[in-house]
Amino acid sequence: QVQLVESGGGLVQAGGSLRLSCAASGRSMFRINAAGWYRQAPGKQRELVATITRGGATDYADSVKGRFTISRDNAKNTVYLQMNSLKPEDTAVYYCNMAIVTVPSTQVYVNDYWGQGTQVTVSS
Repeated sequence: QVQLVESGGGLVQAGGSLRLSCAASGRSMFRINAAGWYRQAPGKQRELVATITRGGATDYADSVKGRFTISRDNAKNTVYLQMNSLKPEDTAVYYCNMAIVTVPSTQVYVNDYWGQGTQVTVSS
């Protein structure tokens, strides 16, 4: 069983910064392939914020380009989201997502896993 644990959310004033972390763990884990951060504001659909490949290539939603940075530490099975110059419209629950390779026995599986979500609130 694989678990993703997120941390780092909170309340911050506009213009401030937060750093989110998402750590994956599990006995049968082999490696993390692609990973990403999503967010969902009240009354809105979940949207993609940023993605990162295993090799470190990144992509961002236009609304966060130049302000957010996604990174990863493969040795720690952890993905980060550094959020700078935060705006009230960034307020949402942020979720991490990872495509994880597991080898519980002799077979190899690749599945999507989600974190529990962490609240980010930006006050004006």
